[in-house]
Amino acid sequence: MDIWTYESVEYVTVAGEAWLASASEYPRSVRALLQSRPWAPVQLPCGRAFDVVSLPDLPGRRVLEALWRSGPGCGPVAAGRGRILLFAAVGTAERLRPLPAWEEWGPARPVVLCHGLGDTITVPPVQRPVDGTGRPGAGAGAGTGAGAGRWIVAPDRRDPWLPDAPALLRACVRAAHAPGAARPAPRAALPPAPALPQAPPLPPLPALPALPSTAVTAPRVTALRRPDHPWPPRLRAVEGQRRHAGQTDF
Repeated sequence: MDIWTYESVEYVTVAGEAWLASASEYPRSVRALLQSRPWAPVQLPCGRAFDVVSLPDLPGRRVLEALWRSGPGCGPVAAGRGRILLFAAVGTAERLRPLPAWEEWGPARPVVLCHGLGDTITVPPVQRPVDGTGRPGAGAGAGTGAGAGRWIVAPDRRDPWLPDAPALLRACVRAAHAPGAARPAPRAALPPAPALPQAPPLPPLPALPALPSTAVTAPRVTALRRPDHPWPPRLRAVEGQRRHAGQTDF
């Protein structure tokens, strides 16, 4: 039977109910609620037993098909309010949030919502009759109706297999590049930059006045001996002989 149609009786097994109840801090109370009101949706926290990756309806179907065609399969899957809820392993939301940006997701790609620790989701009823009403045999509008969501792949075991962040990322990339998927719009060419106004030319600098050509004579420097400089005894004798002979150093 086609999993995308509503022509099926959707239900969760007893083991699946125990797995859903284990997501709460009070699993016994949640399980009692599921057994007493199987047609009513319940809110469960994420980050304890599972994380949830939410995509729009059509991209979510393509991601689910990519998981089954070229991947390891999927865990429990629900649909409601125009979105597909993929139940994933704990910690997937934290790891998957920045990954679409690294894959050049772009604004035209589907918005991927990751619900992890601290988030709460609405789980579809564990049982719903074929006519789409809330309670068995109740009239239209008496129960929750189709707006409460439905299970596409209902949990059927106490510890189901759940895909991790790399598996979901590969499936999202395959679905985004599949034929018929939305493509990001090409970037428009930037307009040419306006020409900057040219600055007016600078006026010429005035000519410097000519310097007078005057001959500069360096003063004559003569080496003079300090008169108070004492001569050593030997040089004093030599100097006296030279003076007596009429010789000088200058």
